[in-house]
Amino acid sequence: MTLITSPDAPAVGAYTTDAQRWAAVLARDSAADTYFVYAVRTTGVYCRPSSSARLPKRDNVEFFDSAAAAEAAGYRASRRASGDRTAVAAHRAALVASACRLIETSETPPSLHELAARAGMSPYHFHRVFKMETGLTPKAYAYACRAVKLRDELAEPGTITDAIYEAGFNTNSRFYEASEAILGMRPRDYRAGGHSATIRFAVGQCSLGAILVAQSQRGICAILLGDDPDQLVRQMQDRFPKAQLLGGDGDFEKLVAQVVGFVEAPALGLSLPLDVQGTAFQERVWQALREIPPGATVSYAQVAERIGAPKAVRAVAQACGANQLAVAIPCHRVVRRDGDISGYRWGVERKRELLRREALER
Repeated sequence: MTLITSPDAPAVGAYTTDAQRWAAVLARDSAADTYFVYAVRTTGVYCRPSSSARLPKRDNVEFFDSAAAAEAAGYRASRRASGDRTAVAAHRAALVASACRLIETSETPPSLHELAARAGMSPYHFHRVFKMETGLTPKAYAYACRAVKLRDELAEPGTITDAIYEAGFNTNSRFYEASEAILGMRPRDYRAGGHSATIRFAVGQCSLGAILVAQSQRGICAILLGDDPDQLVRQMQDRFPKAQLLGGDGDFEKLVAQVVGFVEAPALGLSLPLDVQGTAFQERVWQALREIPPGATVSYAQVAERIGAPKAVRAVAQACGANQLAVAIPCHRVVRRDGDISGYRWGVERKRELLRREALER
């Protein structure tokens, strides 16, 4: 009898021994379904612990941390496995959705231990499942939620202090330590439409047409493509109408050249800090997009599945359309389910050309 583990094995005490896992199989324990599968040597199939399949003899069983590990060892899913996986996925998605609602509605972010206890998991395992479902850690999700709340509160009448507490910050000092990371500027400047904020920008040319690159205090906040340079500048002005927009100097021109080089050859990567600002859902989508390697494509439905929201295909498409960082957040790698190249904020022909280049580089 062999216990096969991986670097992502669950925390000590959570179905980590043969005896614990076999007891879970005998009890058809659904709580163990996200921890391991068991395989039967005599039939060559594997099942979840809660499977209703006939129980095998103990001596014929070995355990794996995941279905993928069992399949890598030569086992195939049992006829009941498809239904088992569907039930497990639904249960896991429901637990994570409940945790997301708790994070979104709590005055202060709940701790990892509190979230894990509510889900009936160890903190380690809950952290792993949450990130797998949403693309974000619980802490990053709470951070994104607070950022959204803060922007909403600053848009309403009232003092900045009121907005800080309504967004879930217990003290002013904690907020001001993170304010520029959240807003890209001081809160009073954000409320004033970017008043006193400084954004450097420059417009140049690349093989895809005109390109505008803008940088806030946090990092690159816009990479826009188009045919009309003046229109790109107007788009930048509309975003923060009261910000101080400065034309780039010699050092900034070097940064623009680096971005242009990345647009021409995405496989080179972009090692510049990005100022990514969006809703919690948008940031989940954008994080999933950054994980798509150059030369690969996925469908909108696949992105929705990767972030744990399989029914949110339309919302995923809207998040792609809201992207302000062309190529750096590679929404051009998302296509329709049938592989057709669908709409692109900066033009379908640019999308087709980017995909052609990446395919050649790959």
